[in-house]
Amino acid sequence: MSKYYRTARIALTSLALTGLAACANLAQVPPGTPYAEVLTQFGKPNFTCPQAGGGQRVIWTQQPMGQYAWGTNVGTDGRVGQVVPLLTDQHFKVLEVGEWGPERVRCEFGPPARIEETGLGEKREVVWSYRYKENGVWNSLMYVYMSRDGSKLTHFHPGPDPMYDDEKFMWR
Repeated sequence: MSKYYRTARIALTSLALTGLAACANLAQVPPGTPYAEVLTQFGKPNFTCPQAGGGQRVIWTQQPMGQYAWGTNVGTDGRVGQVVPLLTDQHFKVLEVGEWGPERVRCEFGPPARIEETGLGEKREVVWSYRYKENGVWNSLMYVYMSRDGSKLTHFHPGPDPMYDDEKFMWR
């Protein structure tokens, strides 16, 4: 293993642990906390979406390189709802119910790590990939497939994250 690779791996591990500490604290924010107080403590979210009837959805995400995101809704009264981890197997199950277009997916999970196209001809689809820890353990991507024109969710499934494939470093 090269010296550069070891140094980079240690730095990334440190950064990940720092991020996990922040996430753990975000999870402890009680529902009803004033949003201004959450902003003071954790900083501005990376992503926001307006909600029907007022209020907004706010997301703190580590995408495109990290594996964690936390979200909550801020009511018209300026108070937050429950802060929940978004990039989990359990939370991705919300995609099983109802119609999901790209804006709804983005407002639920935040922006993806990658957006690509896959398939040929009539089977061509747009794929959004979210980095996360599958079952809280494995470095994975959740692949969220949108129709050929990118307008609606067709299916989703997890798979290994090639970014963590150590075999590509074996020959150095």
